[in-house]
Amino acid sequence: MRLFERKGPSGFTSSSTADEVTLGIDGSGFTAIVTGGSSGIGAETVRVLALRGVSVVMAVRNMTAGQEVKDAIVKEIPAAKVDVMELDLSSLASVRKFAAGFTSSGRPLNILINNAGVMGTPFTLSKDNIELHFATNHLGHFLLTNLLLDAMKKTYHETQREGRIVIVSSDGHRHTYREGVRFDRINDREGYNGFFAYFQSKVANVLHANELARRLKEDGVGITANSVHPGVVATSIFRQLGFFEGLLNYVGKYIMKNVQQGASTTCYVALHPQVKGISGEYFEDNNLSKASSKAMEVDLARRLWDFSMNLVRETVYDGL
Repeated sequence: MRLFERKGPSGFTSSSTADEVTLGIDGSGFTAIVTGGSSGIGAETVRVLALRGVSVVMAVRNMTAGQEVKDAIVKEIPAAKVDVMELDLSSLASVRKFAAGFTSSGRPLNILINNAGVMGTPFTLSKDNIELHFATNHLGHFLLTNLLLDAMKKTYHETQREGRIVIVSSDGHRHTYREGVRFDRINDREGYNGFFAYFQSKVANVLHANELARRLKEDGVGITANSVHPGVVATSIFRQLGFFEGLLNYVGKYIMKNVQQGASTTCYVALHPQVKGISGEYFEDNNLSKASSKAMEVDLARRLWDFSMNLVRETVYDGL
């Protein structure tokens, strides 16, 4: 399928792996947090960042799975610096606990990768009574990012090394509801569709990255925020799809990326010198791309920010 691909302006293609797009990059001295690092492209992202010398904190819901991934990475890369911390993005209390634990450690933070997500689940409310896709894929990451911004700003001011926030979206964001985000129907059980709920959360990811980039630029701080589409990757995110999961796993090697390819755009945007200073953009296949027109609406991004801020108002960082 990819035999006749042409390289994009970056010099890479959709077939490039995370190893390839970071080859020769020295990440020593950087600290990164990766959500959802216990499986799939998240685990590969952690491995490759560690391979390049980055000190990585895996923020995971399943601590046992996270520890197993860490052990495998350290076995392969004895010098790897990887820690595992518990984080359930569907719980705002868990997000606050994680952020408090990390910031109290006094560790620097250069890179934040919002990777974790759910897809196609039956209608479910989170522990905070918010539809699960929106709660996990967007709102948990929104709160996490805001709570960690002080640490990122402090790190930037002390080191003068650019900070980077990478939000993993999906090209599925193009297929969200006509209005983009149904603010008044987030918890609508009657009209619920798992795929549209997922697409809505993914357009929220792009809108979040764009509005965050605008605010960071306005603040004059050297931290960028971008969203990425990893490609269609055969991972456990499809576990809710029943029969279709098996079908996707069977045909995946012919029409989908593997995890090494799926993690590449995230790692490219997180580490590559070509991306220095670029903010508020959308990447796919290791190159700049264009998000949907709906995802680029400035007013919609601001409305989503305000809506999200109201939902997490209790302890959210209010410096933006």
